[in-house]
Amino acid sequence: MPRPIPGPFDAARNGPQPGPRGTGARLTEVRCAVCGTESRQARFRPFPPEGAPDLDLRPGEPLRSTMASWLQQCPHCSYVAPEIAHAHPAAIEAVGTAPFRALIVDTAHPPLARRFLGYAYVLEETGALHAAAEATLQAAWAADDARKPDLARAWRGDAVALWRAGPPLDAEQTVRVVDALRRAEAFEDAGVTAEQLAASQPPEAVAGVIALELRLIALRDSGRHTVASALPPPARRPHATHGSIAKRSQGGGWWDRLRRLWRRDR
Repeated sequence: MPRPIPGPFDAARNGPQPGPRGTGARLTEVRCAVCGTESRQARFRPFPPEGAPDLDLRPGEPLRSTMASWLQQCPHCSYVAPEIAHAHPAAIEAVGTAPFRALIVDTAHPPLARRFLGYAYVLEETGALHAAAEATLQAAWAADDARKPDLARAWRGDAVALWRAGPPLDAEQTVRVVDALRRAEAFEDAGVTAEQLAASQPPEAVAGVIALELRLIALRDSGRHTVASALPPPARRPHATHGSIAKRSQGGGWWDRLRRLWRRDR
């Protein structure tokens, strides 16, 4: 069994305790599915954000600032997942490998990003390439917050590679690929991908976002932009685009919610 790796873990407490303030999480006793170690972990409960999501669907505030609670990590073997009480057989093997250990201890990377990269590696080893792309993109979000633009660009490129290596992408997922490429300053690839998607007569909401992406690409704009820039003004209801951190985006689920929640009130 791998030796423990120090990390920013919660100290043991007696009885159920609130998690970090404002995170929608509570501390509970959890047994790691990889090594059997028991530890106090924050169990995240997502709640609807009030602000618009970014074009890559990073949620708005206040959910945006709760990333530190999205994943649990075992203090002994460093297995990382939304719920470490469960593990795919391939994930158990992945945690003991040298690449996983190297990702977890790489001090050149922000600590939160290391967790998402570790989770991405585990997912990739289980064959869940699109889910691994999501986790890698979330590592890029952590790099954005840590003001590490070079790392953020690199991890967006890695996320795109994982998306493309997995099953065929639908229109909604392709929009996120375009945004990741643009944010990574791969403007030529982003432009070609966006034009191909625009020519495929995608759904209205997708067409609106891809039109904005094409304008941003033409301007060589690699900055953050929100869905509010491309879709109609929001209704008075909160914006829900992040129903489950652990569940990968499939079909049009998130985009269906965007269409429902960002349509004009009648």
